[in-house]
Amino acid sequence: MHITDDIKYIGVNDHSTDLFEGQFDVPDGIAYNSYVIMDEKIAVTDTADKSFADEWFANLETVLGGKEPDYLIVHHMEPDHSANIDAFLNKYPSAQVVATMKAFNMMANFFGNDYSDRRLVVNEGDTLCLGKHTLTFYTAPMVHWPEVMVSYDSTDKVVFSADGFGKFGALDVEQDWACEARRYYFGIVGKYGVQVQALLKKLATLDVEIICPLHGPILTENLGYYINLYDIWSSYGVESEGIVIAYTSVYGNTKAAAELLAEKLKAKGCPKVVLNDLARCDMHEAIEDAFRYGKLVLATTTYNGDIFPFMKDFINHLTERFYQNRTVAFVENGSWGPVAAKMMRKMLEGSKNITFAENIVQIKSALNETSVAAIDALCEELCG
Repeated sequence: MHITDDIKYIGVNDHSTDLFEGQFDVPDGIAYNSYVIMDEKIAVTDTADKSFADEWFANLETVLGGKEPDYLIVHHMEPDHSANIDAFLNKYPSAQVVATMKAFNMMANFFGNDYSDRRLVVNEGDTLCLGKHTLTFYTAPMVHWPEVMVSYDSTDKVVFSADGFGKFGALDVEQDWACEARRYYFGIVGKYGVQVQALLKKLATLDVEIICPLHGPILTENLGYYINLYDIWSSYGVESEGIVIAYTSVYGNTKAAAELLAEKLKAKGCPKVVLNDLARCDMHEAIEDAFRYGKLVLATTTYNGDIFPFMKDFINHLTERFYQNRTVAFVENGSWGPVAAKMMRKMLEGSKNITFAENIVQIKSALNETSVAAIDALCEELCG
């Protein structure tokens, strides 16, 4: 794949991994992107996962056409991108490796070698001239590891964005970008909104025509669309108007309440209502929904004097990612001593700019006239 006349794609598609980073379901695979800049000096950017070393090296050799690379630029040290650094440097003994000092410290951890005899340490604003192409480096700490940097080629106006603007899904699968990029962002990068905002401010000063991420497709058109979504996500803004109902249910009564609320909200003309059974849905899809929409209803049972485990896990995922700027409502079920609403609210007390709905639905075992009336009142409050 030719990105530009001088920039070539040498990445690989992975359809064998079932759980990315050991937790994210990737039914359509994942891409490990890597690029080569062919110039007077040849630069390779990042490598690939160790399971695809042979394929990656074959792609590299095809593009090199017998030439020797001068530099390996390491934007990010996660093993799905860095696993072949040592093998690359052994194969090409004259090549230098370009990275931040924090990345070299990580190389010592991973490979037992910090390559002090052949390294080029770069900092914010440093440049590397390859001939026609000059790369400028910008640090991007905690997007989403501390050693991360991005680079900008001013000749072809290309940003190599590390994990920024990445998404799940191999490149040989057609997908809606936003859906899987959103799940990727909030699953992996979502905690670091402040740091992403800082990176976006740096990118705003550049004339960018192409974004080359380490996962997902190369972005070449309508870049404002992608940048705007990243701005919304990293500032914890509301992307779409809608209501997410996330529930757990032991014997089906809390589920019945959640479904009844969803029906009533739809009947009132709410723009979007999303229902997630936290015990059965993809938890990371539910997290994505919670950050996408502006209102969230949490419905669960009192369980061991606390809340049901799947709900506790879900709220922990939200607060870990600094959930904020939302309206949250509660539905609790308890045959005796119901405390679920109290416990859920306590878990969210440290979150910024959360508006708690006035109406709390309490169910004692099963729906009755009183609890249905409470659902009607909550429906009116959320979609009145």
